[in-house]
Amino acid sequence: MTFWEHLDELRSRLWRMVVAALAAAVVCFCFKEPLFAVVLAPKGADIHLVNIEIAQQFLTHMRVSLWAGIIIVSPYLLYQLFAFVAPGLYDLERRLTLRAVGAAYLLFLAGLLLNYFVIFPFSVHFLATYQVSPDVANHISLSSYISLFTLLSLLLGVLFEIPVVCWLLARFGVLHAAAMRRYRRHALVAILIVAAVITPTGDPVTLSLVAVPIYLLYEVSILTVKKTEL
Repeated sequence: MTFWEHLDELRSRLWRMVVAALAAAVVCFCFKEPLFAVVLAPKGADIHLVNIEIAQQFLTHMRVSLWAGIIIVSPYLLYQLFAFVAPGLYDLERRLTLRAVGAAYLLFLAGLLLNYFVIFPFSVHFLATYQVSPDVANHISLSSYISLFTLLSLLLGVLFEIPVVCWLLARFGVLHAAAMRRYRRHALVAILIVAAVITPTGDPVTLSLVAVPIYLLYEVSILTVKKTEL
């Protein structure tokens, strides 16, 4: 294929991805009540949200529907990207790419689930009930709730990609298992700092709930890198 033929192929697949994501977003938009029942479930029944902007609820509905649509059709989106690059890869490269993409996808979902069921409920309850003085009442806006939910979901999803990133660095000869074992204590300190930044509650329980899975992923990364070096 010529350069322009490759460009046409890429444009065609990008259009399919956009159409699929928008179609899924429209479907999610039409199911407003079950969608927001899922999104608002982590806050619990004791926290009430308010809206202070006239168009914010509608814009939030659109925003959440788009994110939900992208997550739902994400396997199809990844397939389209893989189908575009696969013809230019050797069989071994194609298999390795497929494994890496599959592992990255599953790890990202694991990060999202950890945030949804553990990290975000603890964080939102702490922040929504924290007061500097009894004279200052908390009125949590819908937009701030969605922003925190989105931010923590992305952060946890990205952090869970540590094994895949380490595997790629090992494939390029940049990272070695011996170095990872030697700097294990430094990595643990860095993980604790990142966990403390991510979890605004500051209590040891929530900090451990974030730090322990990330540290386990670091240990898994050492084994993955070691296996890559063999």
